[in-house]
Amino acid sequence: MKVILAKSAGFCYGVERAVELARKTAREQGGCAMLGSIIHNANVVAELEALGARVVESPDEVNSGETVLIRSHGEKKEIIDRLTERGIPCVNATCPNVLRIQQLVAQADSQGRIPLIIGEPQHPEVMGVASWSDRSVVLGGAAELTQWLQQDPDRKALPLTAVAQTTCIRGLWESCEEILKKECTNVEIFDTICNATHRRQSEAAELAAKVDVMVVVGDRKSANTKHLTEICSERCPRVIQIERAQELSSDFLNGCSVAGLTAGASTPAGIIKEVYTTMSEEIKTMEAAEESFEELLEKSFKTLNTGEKVTGIVTAVGPTEVQVDLGCKQAGYISVDELSADPNVKPEDVVKVGDEIETYIIRVNDVEGYAMLSKKRLDAVKVWEDIEAAKDSKETLEGKVTEENKGGIVVNVKGVRVFVPASQSGQPRGAALSEMIGQTVSLRITEVNRARRRVVGSIRAVAYEARQAAQAEIWNNIEVGKRYTGTVKSMTSYGVFVDIGGVDGMVHISELSWSRIKNPAEVVSVGDTLEVYVISFDAEKHKISLGVKDRSTNPWDTFMATYHVGDVASVRIVKLMTFGAFAEVVPGVDGLIHISQIADRRIEKPGDVLSEGQIVDAKITAVDEEKQKISLSIRALLTPSADGDEVAEDEE
Repeated sequence: MKVILAKSAGFCYGVERAVELARKTAREQGGCAMLGSIIHNANVVAELEALGARVVESPDEVNSGETVLIRSHGEKKEIIDRLTERGIPCVNATCPNVLRIQQLVAQADSQGRIPLIIGEPQHPEVMGVASWSDRSVVLGGAAELTQWLQQDPDRKALPLTAVAQTTCIRGLWESCEEILKKECTNVEIFDTICNATHRRQSEAAELAAKVDVMVVVGDRKSANTKHLTEICSERCPRVIQIERAQELSSDFLNGCSVAGLTAGASTPAGIIKEVYTTMSEEIKTMEAAEESFEELLEKSFKTLNTGEKVTGIVTAVGPTEVQVDLGCKQAGYISVDELSADPNVKPEDVVKVGDEIETYIIRVNDVEGYAMLSKKRLDAVKVWEDIEAAKDSKETLEGKVTEENKGGIVVNVKGVRVFVPASQSGQPRGAALSEMIGQTVSLRITEVNRARRRVVGSIRAVAYEARQAAQAEIWNNIEVGKRYTGTVKSMTSYGVFVDIGGVDGMVHISELSWSRIKNPAEVVSVGDTLEVYVISFDAEKHKISLGVKDRSTNPWDTFMATYHVGDVASVRIVKLMTFGAFAEVVPGVDGLIHISQIADRRIEKPGDVLSEGQIVDAKITAVDEEKQKISLSIRALLTPSADGDEVAEDEE
């Protein structure tokens, strides 16, 4: 019996992001208010409440000065507007995929189109999405869509925009999509089902078809957990949905040989591990009880033959020999000379009472009822068998580089010398291979000649496959908004390429910093570690656009909170124009110093007085909040010169 765990079980990116935002806010502010459960999981909500994040059902319950967390499912537009009107600080933990659907609905509304939302009408995500347009129509599936279209034939010609709940079942959405394409003449269709949701549902369906019992873990309020259970029930005769391991009955595995396990997007890894451990322990208990009396009796009558391999339990360890129970009438003994290839080793350093040990039979004495055994000889045979098996199975082995040889290096793998040609060392052509001596490396066996005791291996093959696997992992799990820790691999005039784990993504120069920069080298260097997030990607063309700038902080808000008209700021000249100079007031916010405001005298061009990169003091003379424009003046801080009146007259 065995338990198979689905690869995509548990937290998706959006849920993980929401929980981390909640934890961070609760810790940093000593508490906060969650407007509804941050995710559909009572255990996670209880954990956050312990950190001081209390649950409220309405903005009216929020205390003055208290920060509000918007849940991962999103919130109704009118609720967001009420919070904004009251000036309540908010941390928006809405899943980026849900935010995109809200934007599509709002866009459809502004274009005079009718948003059609395929999903559960009473689900918080759907209710929130629908609120971004007064025209929104929410339909539960193909039957409701068909009925809605038939109620009024004119609806088929209406401008429609169709979206799906992020956790919608793929088959349900595709049936609606087919109807819309066939019946409607003016429809825009956006497939907004979360990639992680589709992956999780596909894996669950495939796994459920292979197992005898399927366990689905997740909160009973969770829509995606409910859909997983429905999908599994179509393919597996026994499906059990639980929230914790304690809900599993003692007989849930009766008559089963393979059990499957998956979990909804709101289920923490700790709970999944707890359920997996409980299922595995139950299987061990059942298997231990299946060994029959007849099998035990048969073992007691087995015979021993010279040259065979046998397994036994160490019952005694002495200075000259080790006694082994072989499960038969003969007792087994290993002399100290046959215990290890190391002549200086002590028996107690190799084995201890209770160990299971595999040995080679040297001699059997049926008259006196004992068998002489050798662990040393079997170890030698097993090493070569393991090496040969590793070659056939293409298993990755580890070893230590011991020397540089003609044409390559030698790696010690389980006591066997493995030659690795320079071309397979994984090092560039002409590299000093001697620098690898002492390193532990992973390699693959490519050739074994046991008669000549020759073994050849490749480090390069393992490194290549590891990179391929890392790339596949990135492309299988990449999502817009997902964060990675990467390394700057190369730089161009327009941006930098960052390795995020086997795959390179581009950070455009405009995404490197809020400040105006001319060259990426001003803020990063090759080899630097960067925290990046995915802006967009094209899986077919293998292109990824990354960002570095912290979007949670708006530079204009920083400026408005720091400066007012009449304040003096220390600014950096970032660009000279014929009509004036642009200066950075705070990173990401520039102001204009008109040529007439640069000096207290007439100048031909800004470059006569200023240079790019120069730091100067300037007075803020005007702020246009709507257009986010700032006017600055150096002249206002200068002592009026004798020709000041003349300059003023000329300006008039």
